[in-house]
Amino acid sequence: MENKKRIVLIIPSDIIAKGFEGILAEQGDFLVQENLVDFSRGSEAKLRNLSPDVVIVDPAVFDFQSRKESRILIADCCDASVLALEGPSVTDDILKQFDGAISLYDDMACVARKINSALDSKQPDLATEGNELSAREKEILVCVAQGMLNKEIADKFSLSIYTVITHRKNITRKTGIKTVAGLTVYAILNNLIDINSVQ
Repeated sequence: MENKKRIVLIIPSDIIAKGFEGILAEQGDFLVQENLVDFSRGSEAKLRNLSPDVVIVDPAVFDFQSRKESRILIADCCDASVLALEGPSVTDDILKQFDGAISLYDDMACVARKINSALDSKQPDLATEGNELSAREKEILVCVAQGMLNKEIADKFSLSIYTVITHRKNITRKTGIKTVAGLTVYAILNNLIDINSVQ
C-alpha cells in the first residue's frame, strides 16, 4: 500500500471517473484517493491536503478563460504530475501545458505507461544533483514559506511559471516534504527564514 502512487481525479463525469478508478485499481500500482468533480475552493483545499503524486484532470472543469492556465492553478495546490484527459473541446494548445495526456480510447497498459512516464519525467537525476538545495531553491523555499503563489514567485525572480514548478518539485524531492506547512518549518529550522516573517 505504501508504495502505491497516489492519484486524484478531477473529472466531472461520474461514469468516466469510476472507469478510471477501476482501471487503475486493476493495475495494482496506483491508489485513487478521490475524484473531485470540479475545481472549487473546496476542491483546492482537498487537493492540498491529499498531496497526490499524480492528478488526472478533465480541462473542461475550468471555464474557457482559465483553461489555458489550468496546469498552473493545480500546481499552486500540489506538486503532483498532472495529466489531462483528452476531449473534443481540448485543443493541442491546452494539452501542451500538461505532463501528459490520456485518451478515453487508451487501454489499461497505455494509461499506466503514461502515468509512469509523467512521474519519471519529473524525477531529476539524483546522481548528478545531490540533495543539497541550490541558492535559487532556497530563495524559492523562502517565498513558499511566506505564502507566495507560483505566479508571484515567477514574477519576483523573472522566471517562467514552469521553472518555478520544477524548482518546487526539486525542493520537495530533496527535503522529502510536500506540504507548505512542513516546508515552512524546514525553512525556520534551517535558518532560511525568521519565524516572525511568517504569517
